[in-house]
Amino acid sequence: MTRLLVFSKTSGYRHDSIEPGAAAVEDLAAGDGFAVDATEDASAFTPENLAEYRAVVFLSTSGDVFDDHQRAALERYVRGGGGYVGIHAASTTEYGWPFYGELAGARFDGHPEVQQATITVDDAAHPATAHLDRRWVWTDEWYNFRDGPPPQARILLSVDETTYTGGNMGSRHPIAWCHSVDSGQCFYTALGHSAQAYDEPTFRAHLLGGIRSVQRTTAEPGVPTPSAPNTP
Repeated sequence: MTRLLVFSKTSGYRHDSIEPGAAAVEDLAAGDGFAVDATEDASAFTPENLAEYRAVVFLSTSGDVFDDHQRAALERYVRGGGGYVGIHAASTTEYGWPFYGELAGARFDGHPEVQQATITVDDAAHPATAHLDRRWVWTDEWYNFRDGPPPQARILLSVDETTYTGGNMGSRHPIAWCHSVDSGQCFYTALGHSAQAYDEPTFRAHLLGGIRSVQRTTAEPGVPTPSAPNTP
């Protein structure tokens, strides 16, 4: 069975939307025919265990969450074709590790108060955005970013700074994108601050499309796929 690893360890701010978010991903996965293992135990990040999964989802992780061996395992996994999905506070994770910055594509740099704003769909051809209208009114915690996203990233959504207060990135303010890191596919969305978001069908479809878009279809080179899953 196709498997997905949802990881939500925090050593910084912890969102109360993590548990509802994990439940939503499990629900979406069940409807899509794949299984989910949810954990906050970083010891799940070994080459052997990661070989079980089509993708890893970083669900509002924060701060430093890995030791050097676990960092090496994640880097090997993604470079070898494993998928990465970052949701909301995932961009506040592992600031001191440059490779993680490559995965998320940008670093969090503050936010104003939660408020309504208008999102522009920059790319309607992606599975995470194909269901959306050109303009999407949404309430969230609107992240400002530094150091990204990279020039090669495919920008999927931007927030219109004229429709809320506190944005500092100007006329081009990406909030969801995808890109590749070697053989691995990466998707990040800054949306998903509130617990209520994970009950909203439009947002759930956005997440599911992102998850579908990064899943690898073959085992990591050099790491045989075990015959039985190992649940962390």
